[in-house]
Amino acid sequence: MSADKKLILDIKDLKVQFSIPSKSPWPWAKPDNLKAVDGISIKLYEGETLGVVGESGCGKSTLARAIIGLVPASAGQVLWLGEDLTQLKDEALRLKRKEIQMIFQDPLASLNPRMNVGDIIAEPLRTFYPKLSKDEVKEQVKEMMYRVGLLPNVINRYPHEFSGGQCQRIGIARALILKPKMIICDEPVSALDVSIQAQVVNLLQELQKEFGLSLVFIAHDLSVVKHIADRVLVMYLGKPVELGECAAIFAEPKHPYTQALMSAVPIPDPKIERSKKVQMLEGEMPSPINPPSGCVFRTRCPIATEQCSTERPQLKGGDIHALSCLLRD
Repeated sequence: MSADKKLILDIKDLKVQFSIPSKSPWPWAKPDNLKAVDGISIKLYEGETLGVVGESGCGKSTLARAIIGLVPASAGQVLWLGEDLTQLKDEALRLKRKEIQMIFQDPLASLNPRMNVGDIIAEPLRTFYPKLSKDEVKEQVKEMMYRVGLLPNVINRYPHEFSGGQCQRIGIARALILKPKMIICDEPVSALDVSIQAQVVNLLQELQKEFGLSLVFIAHDLSVVKHIADRVLVMYLGKPVELGECAAIFAEPKHPYTQALMSAVPIPDPKIERSKKVQMLEGEMPSPINPPSGCVFRTRCPIATEQCSTERPQLKGGDIHALSCLLRD
């Protein structure tokens, strides 16, 4: 897919670290360093969907916020159409947000309860195009509402009057009103019922084709990612463990962590579902403040050896399937 597509996002060795107060009782103790994102390198092409998966706390949402500039990067580059967003300040970064928008996990909490639907969707237009007349803004808002499946006659209603799925459609309309090139979807269907999830995912795919969007789609549900993504990044404790084309990774997951995630995905066939072997991960994810030496997954890995405690694996392989594991290739 990438051979004839334009590269729009190129992330190089991105790191996001936070200083947090030490748990030491001594007041002079140095702050702890939390490594939320630790060396992520990915590419996103025009019209492509990148799925990002992993357990809660692995750094998926922090990665999304670092891309758009909501949290500062500690190191690395976020190249948007060749320009490093991490070097832009204030107004220059704000103007770039016309091209990159975000859809959040909680559809109701992401909307201002004091604003009606029309004002919520119109706010980006009024911010970036203040010379538009009220009639022009209203017309564009109504067109976008209709496109995401909302009737224009509800334009004066407030968020609490809508269901979760409708609120997420409002969030999608707000993100699309500026005609961005890329949308970051931070678990946009995790708070919705299964039937509504399918509707929202199908809507996103339709809009992607219509507007030529590129998507970064963050999710826990791997069946949703399999349906929508072209390429998949698997993260663990802020690090990439597997990256490649969706079909290749789902057909033959190589990393033990990816295999465990895949084994937990329900299979529609009852006979296969009952007979399949689920790979359980023992223990809990280590703290990103004090990650394990060597491979960060070794404390839960069923095949870890002594080598894994001393050597840190690097992501190796081609665009089709890359892996970060000392024992597999």
